[in-house]
This record gives sequence, structure tokens and C-alpha cells, in this order.
Amino acid sequence: MSSSRDALWESGHDETVEVNQRALIDKVLARYSGEFTVFRELLQNSDDAGARAVEIRFETEGWLARQKSQTGPVRSEGTEAVGAGQPGIGQKHPKLPDLKTALVHQWSFKNNGMVFRSEDWSRLKKIAEGNPDEEKIGAFGVGFYSLFSVTEEPWVTSGGQWMNFYWKDKKDQLFARRGTLPSTGDVPDPWTTFQMALREPTPIPSAYDFTRFLVSSITFMAHLSEVSVYFDDKRLVRLSKDSGVPKELPLLRGLKATSPLGIMNVKTIQSTPLNINAEVVRWVYSVGTEKPSTNKTAKSSNQSQTSGFFSSLFAGFGSSSTPQRTATPLPAPPVEDVDLLEVNSSGVALAIFAASVDVRLDKKMTGELQRSTKKNPPSKLRFELIYTGKEEYDDSVKAEAKVAYATGSVFQGLRADLDGTGHARVFIGHSTGQTTGIGGHLATRFIPTVERESIDLVDRNVAVWNKELLYVGGFLARSAYELELANIKNLWDGAPASSGPDGLPDPELQSWLRGRALHALKFFTFHPSTPSAVVSSLMEASFFSCATTHPFSIISSEGVRSAALVHAPDPAFAGFLKRLPVIPDDVSNGAKNMVNALRARGMIKDITFVEVLQELRSRPLSEPETIACLKWWISVSKSGSDQNLQQGRTQLLDAAIVTTDAPQRIIPLSTVRTFLNPRNMGSIIPTDGPLPDSLLPLSISRSFGPDILAAVFPWVQLTIIDWLRHVVDPSITAKNVEFDISLSAPWAERVLTVLARAWPSLPKSAVDEIVKVLKGKPCVPTSTGLKLPEQAYFANVNLFRDLPIVTMPSGVVVKGALEKVLQALGVRKHVELQIVFDRMIKTGDWTILDLVKYLVSVQSTLASEELQRLQHTAAFVKEEPVAGTVANAPSSGTGTPASTRPRVTRHKASDLYEPVDIFRELQLPIIDWGRDNKWKPSSEEAKFLYSLGLRRVVPLHDIIRLSASPNATLRSRALSYFLENFVSKYSDYDAQNFHDVAFIPAIRGPDKILAKPNEVFASPEWAALGFAVISPELRDQALAKLKIASHPPTSRLVTLLEKSPPQDESTARRWFEVLSGRIPDFSTVELRRLSETKFVPAKASGDKSLVRTLRPNQCYFAGASGATFHTKFFIFVDFGVKANSFLTACGTKSEPSVEEIVQILLADPRQFLALATSRDSYLLELRNIAINRRLLSQATVTRMKRSSFLLGSRRVKRRHVSEKAAPEAEEEDWDVEDDLLKPDRVVIADDSNAYQLFGDSLFCAPQEDVLEDFYLFLGSPRLSQLVREDYQTSKEITNAPVAAQVRHLVLERLPLFLHEHSQSRTRVSFNWLNDDKNFVVKTFGKLAVTKTLSHGDIRIPRTQDASAVAKRDGKGPIQLWLAGNTEVDNYEVATSLCRFLFDAPKVNDALLFMTILSTDLAALRRRGYNIDRILRQQHAEREAVRKAARETAEREKNAISEKPPMLASDSTNTLVNARSPPEFPTTTTTPAQPLPNSTPNFPGGMPPPAGLEEFLRKPSSALQNIRRKLMKDEPASRPTSSLGADSAAAGPSARPGAGVTPLSNIAANIDMAIKACTEETNSLLKNRQQMQKVKESLDEGYCDVSGHVGDLDLVGTVDGVKLYSSNDLADKETLIHRKRDAIGRFLSILNPLITIFNLPKSSLHVFADGGGQLIAFNRNGSLFVNLRFYDAWHDQDVQRGDRKKALISWYFSLAHEIAHNLVQPHNSEHEFYFSSICEAYLMPLAGLLVSSS
Repeated sequence: MSSSRDALWESGHDETVEVNQRALIDKVLARYSGEFTVFRELLQNSDDAGARAVEIRFETEGWLARQKSQTGPVRSEGTEAVGAGQPGIGQKHPKLPDLKTALVHQWSFKNNGMVFRSEDWSRLKKIAEGNPDEEKIGAFGVGFYSLFSVTEEPWVTSGGQWMNFYWKDKKDQLFARRGTLPSTGDVPDPWTTFQMALREPTPIPSAYDFTRFLVSSITFMAHLSEVSVYFDDKRLVRLSKDSGVPKELPLLRGLKATSPLGIMNVKTIQSTPLNINAEVVRWVYSVGTEKPSTNKTAKSSNQSQTSGFFSSLFAGFGSSSTPQRTATPLPAPPVEDVDLLEVNSSGVALAIFAASVDVRLDKKMTGELQRSTKKNPPSKLRFELIYTGKEEYDDSVKAEAKVAYATGSVFQGLRADLDGTGHARVFIGHSTGQTTGIGGHLATRFIPTVERESIDLVDRNVAVWNKELLYVGGFLARSAYELELANIKNLWDGAPASSGPDGLPDPELQSWLRGRALHALKFFTFHPSTPSAVVSSLMEASFFSCATTHPFSIISSEGVRSAALVHAPDPAFAGFLKRLPVIPDDVSNGAKNMVNALRARGMIKDITFVEVLQELRSRPLSEPETIACLKWWISVSKSGSDQNLQQGRTQLLDAAIVTTDAPQRIIPLSTVRTFLNPRNMGSIIPTDGPLPDSLLPLSISRSFGPDILAAVFPWVQLTIIDWLRHVVDPSITAKNVEFDISLSAPWAERVLTVLARAWPSLPKSAVDEIVKVLKGKPCVPTSTGLKLPEQAYFANVNLFRDLPIVTMPSGVVVKGALEKVLQALGVRKHVELQIVFDRMIKTGDWTILDLVKYLVSVQSTLASEELQRLQHTAAFVKEEPVAGTVANAPSSGTGTPASTRPRVTRHKASDLYEPVDIFRELQLPIIDWGRDNKWKPSSEEAKFLYSLGLRRVVPLHDIIRLSASPNATLRSRALSYFLENFVSKYSDYDAQNFHDVAFIPAIRGPDKILAKPNEVFASPEWAALGFAVISPELRDQALAKLKIASHPPTSRLVTLLEKSPPQDESTARRWFEVLSGRIPDFSTVELRRLSETKFVPAKASGDKSLVRTLRPNQCYFAGASGATFHTKFFIFVDFGVKANSFLTACGTKSEPSVEEIVQILLADPRQFLALATSRDSYLLELRNIAINRRLLSQATVTRMKRSSFLLGSRRVKRRHVSEKAAPEAEEEDWDVEDDLLKPDRVVIADDSNAYQLFGDSLFCAPQEDVLEDFYLFLGSPRLSQLVREDYQTSKEITNAPVAAQVRHLVLERLPLFLHEHSQSRTRVSFNWLNDDKNFVVKTFGKLAVTKTLSHGDIRIPRTQDASAVAKRDGKGPIQLWLAGNTEVDNYEVATSLCRFLFDAPKVNDALLFMTILSTDLAALRRRGYNIDRILRQQHAEREAVRKAARETAEREKNAISEKPPMLASDSTNTLVNARSPPEFPTTTTTPAQPLPNSTPNFPGGMPPPAGLEEFLRKPSSALQNIRRKLMKDEPASRPTSSLGADSAAAGPSARPGAGVTPLSNIAANIDMAIKACTEETNSLLKNRQQMQKVKESLDEGYCDVSGHVGDLDLVGTVDGVKLYSSNDLADKETLIHRKRDAIGRFLSILNPLITIFNLPKSSLHVFADGGGQLIAFNRNGSLFVNLRFYDAWHDQDVQRGDRKKALISWYFSLAHEIAHNLVQPHNSEHEFYFSSICEAYLMPLAGLLVSSS
């Protein structure tokens, strides 16, 4: 096989491998995803070349042109920031372009490094041949080619030579041309320049972001120390870097300086201060984005490396992961002139830790790395780390806060990343996308991926190199950390101790040093790095593993200590372990991640129980420390086993000793046995008295729950019994007489008070024990000294002065629990009640007050039987009036001897009222309390009397009875009392319970009366109807308190109208106005009953003084009907808008319905005609019926078809006209005979020629479109259908010139005719007719036409000569026959052809066509026809249609044969043209009549409103004239007289050839149309009369209401605009509530338009319906717009703030309806005025649209 292969090799030949260089470069550049890639590569090349300075220039086209035009050499270096721009008018400073939008055409990059050598020029031409210098960063040889991402032909100059790259023949192979620059003098140019003419002009990169990029770029540059940026001749930025004197740092012992594989060995470490200064003009800050919020992280931005440089380097700035920065709103533009070239200087100070590293590689590894990087690896390198100290970091934060610009400082990216947001990056010359995971940037000779966005950890050999370097990074980070902690330790240890017992430094210094240590911990906390988490993981591993013997230093509560000696913070020990080194809380919380990492590695240990015992044995605990210790043990006891807890608790109590402050005592916890429960008895036992020695101090026990102490420790609660036994123990009392209960009354009182407080909670056994302990001890203080309990009396037993009454030394009143204690001990409470009555009441020594006071004092001791006896005993006297009949009744409260006092009647307490003034005023019996004694309802005496039944409230029935009293004063006071106390005392009042009591003050007519509750009403309006209404002063109380109804019930109102209807119109008006407010309260049955009730007064039509009463459904509202003679058939009334609304609810209609009118008409048509007084009035009624025929019932329509009510007219020749001359008689020779006939006897005169022949034999319908359609609907035949034509011809004349001439004339003028015609669609198109085989003209010697009328029993033939006739057989060609014996009559030509052009030709169609055929083109031009344009436009339209058809067919063919290609950049126009429909349909002659299915299916058949330009481009709209003006076309000619059927109803129209109408006339007409807009006053709208269809949308009209089913009801008013609703809309009563927001937005569109048109606001109305095509309409000058269409088309846009489309659409809708005030039908004159109105107010609309933007 091998030999065969060699033989084949020898027989072959060589071929070159070709490379598509353009594609290769594009694919290489595709991997350079970062932002500012070009400048990153050029800056790195500059640093490799040893450059100290770099200039970057962004040059505009104008600047380049000025530089090129200069005769002298181009200035190569700008030195000033301020250019030579001139200030604008009124400005002090030059006007500068916007850096965001100003386009630049060339980038220039210059450096002053080593000029290009020959090998550099050679290497520049080679792709992928990197710099072989091992000291340089460049490795892959593709960095220069990043220039091709912005330019096609970069230009390089250096050392007097130049090189230009270009694409050979503009193809895919790259060539370079090199030459020598002309000499410029003795001094060579030191600059190496890269000029990049941009592929496309573009704004400069974001100036502010670009500046931050440059700041970060020069940080780690070895040589580059200055960068300047220019925009043309203006310097935007100057950055300079100044490195301080390096400081050698020692290599710490115990840290391994050699990497795991021995490749890297750290020799020295230096710390170098670095200062970077920036001079930035305000211009740059003005285009920057606002600085991000500090509390946001940017971790999400690290997840993608395709988002550009800043999104990777400055992720902490809040940049997004997309290639562009997220746009944020800029500050508002300054209102004052600002110098954008003002220079702002700032700086930043950093510290760089740099490790000098020796590299040792074997030959194999060296070769592998040389193969991968195309250069030998370096033998020495530097590894640098930016460390920002605590003070520097705080200073940068403060400086950032002081920056005057919203963008913040340009140095944000160099600040330490303490939160791990990921903006600390790995630098390989420049920043990469790789984050470090710690707080600072790292820079060294990592080997990156080709795009230099991350570290290469994929290639096996390169990964070894990079991982060894990562070990050095961890070693350097650990060294920097330990050196910082060593400095902190020196400061801590060297500080003088504070005055505290712990000997630590001053607290302020401690806080500062802890903050500095915390900063270092956070800085060197390792977070996951991105995109490769291996980077931070390997560095963290080396950070800890490099320490072989060196301890990890960390700050503690005792200063900097080895982590092995520091314990993790535990809040449980913080309160009592004060000498144990622990991590401070602020450090533990602030550097949580690092502390957790140390604990996970076992470098920080937890506190053990042994260490706790050691500290407890070393010192006594204070009370707070004891509390903390006990709390800790309680928490421990919840988790340990019983055996361990028992042993541990014993050790803990034996070790702990407590010192107390007051009194000062030393208490071993092992001696404690009891504790006081402060939540129970412990709170009442006096702690200043004798207490047991085994009691836990209360200052400690109060911090714990008693259950916890008892459960965890071997202690029990101190009980009252224990304490009482202790205080009465003789050994205790002997020590201090002051605490002897038998000798010290104060101490006895305190003990009894303690017992009293504990008494309610003591069990009976404890009570018995207490009684037993105190039995036989004189412990009760009395007025005669300490006594045994059974010898003492309570204070209320004061009948005898010699009794020992319980008297406490403190004077406290004996009551409550203390009284119960004494009672339990045996103290006596009262003397027996019978004795009291016998010895006191009968003697007359006591008043009622004295008796009650005593009873109150002993009431708690009274038995229930005694209390009941008191309630039924008549022991109380009532008070007599001052001038009463009982003059000697006791009223002074003074006792009187029984022997001299007259007998007094006594009462039970329940028969009397308390002695207050209100009851005296109400003349009620009150208790005699003595006039000198003040009654206090809250006193105990009053309460006792209340309990016996003393009355405080007058019963409800009594107070109502008093309110109906004949005494006016008493009655008024009683009612006031009732109302004032209603809420508190009489809330259960029910008016129905007092329906028969007349107690309510009321007014009926002129009289004031007392009325029963159901006879009076609160609303004063009912007085007009004869009802009693409540007095005005009580109206506010009527509903809530008196429960008086506001209105009479509707049943009473119905009865009132039935029995006592109003007798005159003024009374009826008042009544109906009041009743209109009650409409919703009437039921349907009641309203139906009222509709049949005669209560409407109406004057007789003949005798106005005679008033008769009618039913509501027999009346109609005056002024609503359009026919004045309706009053001859119907009764009309008008009581005002408000009163009419009540009649409307009862069935009164605004006008007679069409059905009712028809019924009257059909009953006697001839009488109806006679009452109409004129033919025109009768026709007016027929028009009304015709327009509203949809509302007629089928039965009525059937009756109409059989009735003789249609008006027909017949021509009758006058007597002086001979029979022979009749057919040729003039119009004035004929009279018209009218008659009422059945529909089938009246003919539609749709053929004028036939009408001339047979008009005297037929009755024809009036020649109006509305009436003709109505007659047809009822069955009237067309005249053209009744006449048959027969043609007689002589021999055909072949090749007659007249045939060709006429055919040419017809085809020439037919487009003009079709352009002007606007009545109906054509049956055939012009294109069809233009075909030779479809339109044939023949000439015969003679033509005769026989027309035969056949109608009923009439059969009349008429023969006449003709000059032209047309005929068509089926769907064959149209033939035009001409007579050769006479001149061709163009009218006959026009009439004949119109029969085949239109389905129902009009007379005026033939006249118009004849005029166009018979008038020469010059005359037509003079009459306003734009002949050339019309023909040219129609020809272009036809060609466009044909072209579109061809293109469509071609695209369909291509779509089938091949896959559609991707859209090219120039395909937009093709797509637009493909989508644009032809301006006119090919099968119609009028743009206003689109073909079926050619219009999008929008609501109502109307297209949705679009923008202004789009709206005006609609070719068939009524805005054609405006469109021509706005689109800069020729001015529209004034509309001429309409020749269609609409002219009869159009009013005065322009005469043909009348000239140009003055603009003042048009303006006057428009003003008249605006002023004609009026308010709709009816609340119920019937269907619109005399409105013809709009022919804008096939068969439906957007302002036609003739076919709109249902009436419109007024449902309310919003912001002064009335809102109507159709009956087909559900819940129309809640329409305003449901659509409140949408209505408000609709009015926000309509109100500005009202202002534009200067309309009265009341003239505009909004209506809503459930369906249909009705968008807007004009009803007798009242404008109506449809809410449903606004909601469907515009509301969503308006909610989003886009109001323009809505404003445009409703602007034209209102203009259309306003035009109807001048012209009712839709014809050319209406279009003219519509256009004129739109044009007149177009500028205010434009201003409104601009303001809406």
C-alpha cells in the first residue's frame, strides 16, 4: 500500500491552496465581540512599541476638507482643548455639534513609540504572524486586522514610510502598497499613524464610555502614560499616568512562593503608588448616561461575552449585556449658556502590588507554547494586582458623590469591587471579559483566546501556563492581605490602652482598625468568576494553600490574631464571655462570605463548654452577665440529653458566682433554691422586707419566665404562704420590731395589703392556711389600736361612735380585696337592717340622702331578699313644685321631728324619675333629693337608686304621648327630647307603631298642623300636589329619626292622578316636574296604568280656551314633528323638558311614529291630501314614510301595496294644442294632472324619451330618488320595462367614415364622462369597451325605432326616425347603429349607450355625456375640465393596473419555480410598490364605489382611521381637492352643477361655467354651517328623516341613519356633552359608569376639535349602539358621533399617549357632518364644502397634532 501511494505521489502534480482573504478576515473579526476592539488593539501595539503618548482623532468631512485645502503641512498635534468655533447669536461660547449625532469620516491613531522597522512592515502584511518578541503582549498577529471592521483601506505611516492596504479589483484578495513619504525637514516625524477612512460615516463612540475605557486601558500599560482624544481640532480628553517610587515588600515566611509545577517562582514583591489624572471637557460629560444606582448588581451582564467591552469591563456600572448601552433619559438641557469646552480635572490614587516572577520551562513545554503563541514564552514576568485601601476607597466614594455631573466619575471602573458585582477583570495588556472574583483587577502575561476576551484554559499546554499563573495570583493576593493585616496589628498593639478594665485601645480607634480589616477581608473574598469559574476557584485554592506554616491573620475582639485562636461569633456567648477572642459582629456580618469560607476550611472554631467554665471560674459575673449566661444555658438545655444536662448544669452552677449591686452581695448560684415570679406573686411581695437567703435576686429572675427557671434549674417559686410564714417567724420578728406584724401597724397594713393583692388568685386551701397562720394575732389596725379580726368593724358601721372601726395608718379606704381579706379574717361589716329602720327612719333623724348613703355603704353585705324588699318598699318622697299645694313637703333635706311633721306620701323608686331639669320641664314625678344637694348620676348613691328602679329614661310611648300634648310648650320640649336622645334611647322607634298619633309638626297649604307619620313627607316639593310636608326646621331629622318618607308611595301618586288630575297647564307643569324625579320608582304596571289614565290637560285645536284631559299615549310633544299639519290629526303638548320626561315615561312620544302617520293616511288618503294643503306637503310626508319604511310592520306594508295613496302625475295637453302637434309640443303646452293611485298603477319614469312619447297616457312617480325607490318597493313598475323597442334599418353602409369618427369620439370622451360621473357603477369597464370586438359602430341608410307601451289595458305604439341606437344581444358586443341619412344626434348616442353602461341610467347622465360628446376639447378646458391630466391619469392608472398584474403573475411564477431570496437592502421600494393597490379599480368608473370584497372588513365597512397623509391619499374620498392641495398638485376646480338625481335636493348649486367663486363667499358659507350647529333637546330620538345614503362604502353609509334600527335614549351628560344609547345596547343605564374612562378619553379628543371648529359644545353629542355601520350623523344641525367606533379604532392608541390618529379621524368626521348643514345629500357640492371646511381649519389641526406629539 505504501509503495503504491508513493507511486501515485510521483505521478501527480502540485496545485496551490487559495484563501479568500476577505472571508478569512471577516471570520477572524467575528470573534472580536468586544466594544472598542480597534482601539484596544492599537493601544496594545503602541505599548509594545514603547510609546509614551497616544493621540486619537475623530475627524469630520469638513475638517478633512479644510486640512486638505491648506497649503502648509497638516498640523499633527493639537495642544488646546478650546477650538476656534464662533459663538452663536446671544451666546458667549461657540456652538458645538452634538457628539451623539455628528458624523465623522475618519479615525486617526498616533503613537510616539518605536517607528516601524523593515521586519515590522513585513509582519504587518502577514495574517496570523504575531510579534515574536517574548516581552510583547501581541501573540496571534491578527490585532492589526481589526481595523478592517471599520475601514476598507487602512493607511499606515511610520519613520518616513507609508503602507496602504486595498482590495485588488474590489474583490476578495488583499494587497498592500508601500512607499516613502516626502521629506519634511531635518527632524523626522516621531509619530506612527494609522488612518482609517470609515466605511460609512458614523458618530464617534460614546465619548464618556470611551473615556472610561481609556482610563482602564492605561492602568496596566508598561510604557504608555498619556492619551489624548480630539474631535477635529478640539481636545476632548487628556489622560496621564504617574507611577510613584516602588516600595519593596518582604516575602512572608510560611507562604510558598513557587507554583505547584515549579514553573513560576515569585522573587520579589513591590508596592507602587499610581496616580491617574484626567482632563475632560464638559462636552464629554454632557453626552454620558447617568451613573447607575449603587445598590444594583451587574451579575447578569457577566453571563454573556458578546455584549461589548464596557458591558464586560464595567459591568458594575449597570451596563446591559447587549452591544449597546441601555438608554437612560438625559438631564434636561441647560437653560443658560454653558461652556461645553470647560475642562474638568480629576484624579485617582491606587496601589499596585507587583510580583516579579521567574519562569522555568522545559524544552517540550517551551516548544508547545511557542507553537501556540508563535513566540517564546518569557523568562521573567510581572504579576500586578490593584489594591484600593480603605481610606482610598472611602475617598473615591466621597469624590464620586461630589461629582457635579450626572454621569459620575470616569474612574468608577478602578474602584474596588467589594460586593462581587464582577467588574474587577483580568488584564492581558487590556481588559478581558474574564472577572477575577476578588475586589481588584489583575494583570500579567496570561495567554488569552484569540479574541483576547478570556483566559485560554482549553488548550492543554496553554492551560498549564495559565493555571500556574493563577497560583501566583492567589499567592500575591494572600501576601497583600497578610501585609495589610500586619499593619493593622502594629497599629492596634502600639495604641495606648483606654481607661476600661479590658485594656483595649480606644473604641474609636478599634472601630477604625476593624473597618480597615473588614475592607481587606471583603476585598479578598472570592466570588464566582465569569465566564470561567475556574479562575477564581484556582486563585482561592492557592490563596489558602500557599500558606504552609503562616497562620491566617484575622481581626478579633482582642485585636489581630491567628484564625486558630479566634472563635466564630456566637450571640449566645456575647453577653458573658468578655475575654475570649471572637470575630466582631460588624466583621462577621460585613465579610460573611469570607468568614463562612474560613469556617468551612476549619480555620475558625466555635466556642466550647470547657472554655465557658474556664472564664466563669476566673471571675465573678455581674447581674447582666449572669442573665446572659443563664439564657445561654436555657437554650442549651433545649437540645441536650438529660444525663449531659444534669452534669453540665451542676458544673455551671458550681462555677458561677454572682455579684449584686444593691445590696452588694456575693451569691454562689449553687446556694439558690427559690425565685420570685414577677408576673405572679413576685410582683406583690415587698422586696424591702425580710426575704429568704436562698432566693435568686429579683434583678435576675425578672428576666426569665418562671416556667423556664423551674424547668431548667432546680429552683421553685416563692409562694405567699412561704413568705407569710417567713415574716411571722419569731426568729425574724425578733431581729427587727419594725417588721413585727403584732407591734407595727404600718407593717401589719403592708402584710394585709400584700394578702389583698394576692387574694383573688389564691385557692381555698391557701386562704384557709392564711387564716390559720394569722388566727389569734392582733394584726388588724383600728381606731382603737391593733385588734383581733373578730373585734373590729368596717368603716360603714358608723352608727355608734364607740365601735372599733378598721382604720389603716396610711388612711387608705378599706374596700375590694382588702375588705375580703378582713372579712375572711372575721371583721364585722354592718348592723342588721331592721335595727337601722327602727332606730333611724322612724325617729326622723335622717333625710332620703342620708338613708341612701348608708344603704350604699352596706349594699354589698345585703342579702338578695333584703334588696328585693327595698325595691318594693314605698320609702321615697317625690319632689313638689316650689309653689305646690303641699307647702310643708320636705324639700330642704333637713330632718324634722316626727311629732311635728305632717304625714308624707311615699313612693317606690320605680315610680319616680331622677331629679334633673328635663324631667321637671316634662312635668314628670321626680325623687326628692333636696334642693341644696347636687344630683350626680355617676355617684354610688345614684347607681344604687337606679338598681332599685329609679327611672332615667322616659318610655317611648310616654314621650310620643307628650309630643302630641295640647300644651304647645310641653309638646315642643318632648319632641326635642325625643330627637336629641334618639340614637341613645329611642333607636327602636318605628313610625308604624304610632300611625294613629298626630304628633309631627307639618304644613299643608297655608296651615300648620300636627300630622300622623304616614300623612306627612319630607320632600317639600310635594306641597305642590296637596300633600302635607314636614316643617322646615325638622326636615333634616325627618328620614333618620322620625322615619318620615321623603316621597309619597307611587300608588298614592297614581291614585291622585286618576281621581284629581291637574286642571290647567301651569298646574300640570308643576306636578309633572315633581313627578319626573320619581320615574324610576314607578313600576312597569303603574306606568302602563298611567298611560291609559286621562290626566294630561290639553287645549283643543279649535277653541284654545277649552281644556280637555287626555291620556299620555294620545299626546305628542310640540315642536318635534316636521309637518305642521300633523296638528290636524294629533294632539301636541309641551310642559318643559323636565315635565316632559315624566310624560315620556308614561307613553307620550316626541312625534307620531311612521306607522301611526301611515295608518291615518291609509284611512282616507284624499282627505289627508286635502289637509296637507299642497302637493309638496303631501310629498314631504311620502318622503318621510319612504325614508323610515323599515319601521313599518309587514301588515301595514301589505295594506299600502293595495291602497290608492301614491301620488302620480300625468301630462295633459292644453286645449289650444292640436292633437297632431301634441308629441312635439313644448313643456309650457302641457299641464300636470295629479291623482292618488295604487302602486302598480304608478310608473317610474326612468326613460326620458319614452316619457316624452307616453307621458300623457301614464301616471308617473315624482322624479326623486327617494320616492322612486319607495314606489319601486311598493311594486310600481319602471317605464323602461313597459316599453319595447323594435328597430327598422335600410341597407348597411360599409366603411362609412362617420362610424369610425363616432367610435373614436365616444372612446375619446368616455373617460371624461366616467371621471365626472359619480352616481353608480358601470356595467362594463372602459378597457372592455376599448376592445374592437366589444364595441362595434355600424352605419345604415336609415333608422326607425318603434316603441310600444304595454301597461295593463294600455297598448300604444309610436314610431319615429332615429339617428343613433344601441343594442346588445346577451353578453355580446355593444353595437351602435347610426343613420346615414341625417346628422348624428349626440343625445341619442349618449342615451343609447347609457342604457348599457349603467343598470339604472339617469336622465342627467345622458345630458352630461351628450355635453362632453358635443363640446370641443378647448371649450371643455374653459369650463374647468383638466382634459390632459384626466386622460393622462386614467391612462397611467390603466397601465399601472396592467403592470401590477404582470408583476404579480411574474412573482407567483418565480415563487413556484425557486425559493424566494433574502431581502436585499434595496428591496424596500419593490415591496412597497407590490403592496400598493392601483389608484382606481379596473371595473369601475367612480373611485367612490369599490368592488365587492375589495375593502378590508373593518367595523361598519369603513377602513380604520390612519395618519393625516394616509387619510388624504385615499383616492376616492371626498377630500380629493384637499389631497391635491396638500400633495402640491394642481388646485381643484370649483364644483359645477350636479347633473345627477341629487341635484333636486341639493339646494342651490353652482352654474356651469359660472367662473371662480370668491373665497369670501365660501368662508361665509362655512361660518353659516358652523353657526347652524345646535343642541339636541329631545331625550328620545327617532330615526333620522330625509337623509340619503353615503356612497363611500359600497352599500352602507357611515352617516346614514335611515336604516338604523331602534331609537336613541338620553342616558346622561358627561362634561357638558349629552350621551345617548340605542335600545339594542344592554344595561344602557350603567353605560356612563361602565365606559367612564373611555368616554373621558373620547371627550379629550373631541374637546380640542370643538375649539378648532369654534362649535358650541352643546351641539356635539355622543351616542353608543350595539352594532351597525353608523359612525356619525347630523340631525337638524345637531352633530352625533359614535362611541363604539372610537372604542374600537382609537382608544388603545389614546391610552398609550398616541392621540394623532384619533384627532385626524374625528376631525374629518366632524367636518363631513358640518358640511351637511349646507348640502344634505352626498354629491359634488357636499364634497366641495367638506373639502373647504377641512382646508379652512387645517392649520389649527396641524398645530394641535404638533402639540400632541
